[in-house]
Amino acid sequence: MAHEIKFGILGCANIARCLVRSMKLLPEVKIYAIASRTLAKAQSFAAENELPEETKVYGSYDELVEDEEVDALYIPLPTAFHVEWVLKAAAKKKHVLLEKPPARTVEELKVMVEALDKNGLQYMDGTMWMHHPRTRKMEAVLHDSSRLGRILEVHATFNYHAEVAYNSIGGLTADVRGNPDLDGLGALGDIGWYCARGILWAYDYEMPASVTAHPGASYNEKGVIVSCGATLVWPDGRTATFTTSFNTSHVMKLLVVGETGSLESDDFTLPASNVKSSFKVVSNTSWKDKLAGWHRTEDFQEVTLEIPQEAHMIREFARLVANIRNGTGAVEPKWSEISVKTQMVLNAVKQSIENGLKTINL
Repeated sequence: MAHEIKFGILGCANIARCLVRSMKLLPEVKIYAIASRTLAKAQSFAAENELPEETKVYGSYDELVEDEEVDALYIPLPTAFHVEWVLKAAAKKKHVLLEKPPARTVEELKVMVEALDKNGLQYMDGTMWMHHPRTRKMEAVLHDSSRLGRILEVHATFNYHAEVAYNSIGGLTADVRGNPDLDGLGALGDIGWYCARGILWAYDYEMPASVTAHPGASYNEKGVIVSCGATLVWPDGRTATFTTSFNTSHVMKLLVVGETGSLESDDFTLPASNVKSSFKVVSNTSWKDKLAGWHRTEDFQEVTLEIPQEAHMIREFARLVANIRNGTGAVEPKWSEISVKTQMVLNAVKQSIENGLKTINL
């Protein structure tokens, strides 16, 4: 198909398998090339994931970036390598879908975004749940003042047991997420990213005035954060909290609390099912007589999916790239703007932890 967006995949990380599966569902996308540091690894990835026979297989990242047929790169490399390869992508006029966390610092992220903007190229981070149809349905509730009223609190938690998840390779310290040289933010960057994004999303991306880390942040033997939390405060007194940990069973909760109701999701980052997902709106709360319990109205809303959330993300990114390519659209700045804001919150949490829980003003 002449209008297909040709993707190059820069690296063979496990998360890339998820994206490849979804790319194969979309007729507007072509998996044009895959690259790894060795040809053997790239060939193995292509075979294991049943990539199309015509997919080019490269034994170095540079070869893929130099390929003039590639429209866009999906980059699931360790965070420490993002700046180098995004800047090379920008120089070769490649749009970039970048795995999160996109950077170790706000400054790194701004360098990448500016390089892409300068060249008229689209940026998007890989926060998949932002593109789930359920997210749009939840947004409609948040923006309907008759449902929740004014939002005053947001609470988010994302945990999973990393030692169990990465047991087959030797545990967390053997994984990118547990290595300070590859990804210095640990749990804060890997899963705290989703919590920070969820909070900003619920507050329509209005930045907090301050961020203060909670006591008790923990680290692995290499000095990488494995659990932490923080409180965010807005100038008018609205608040948010989040906790994130590599030490517990799976938890992915988001709670948005307003004056007249609340919205709850038990799997906001990764729905338990690729077919159906839901959320709950609670309203009309009151005490029962003599405090013998309390009344509430629970509205369970369900969304049915034809394709998984990562496919929706790729479809939106490909649409933006296609519009830029054919001259009917321009770079959508929203995705870089909210990415930078999310990075700012994470780095403020890290700064607060490293400075004795000092409140960081933004």
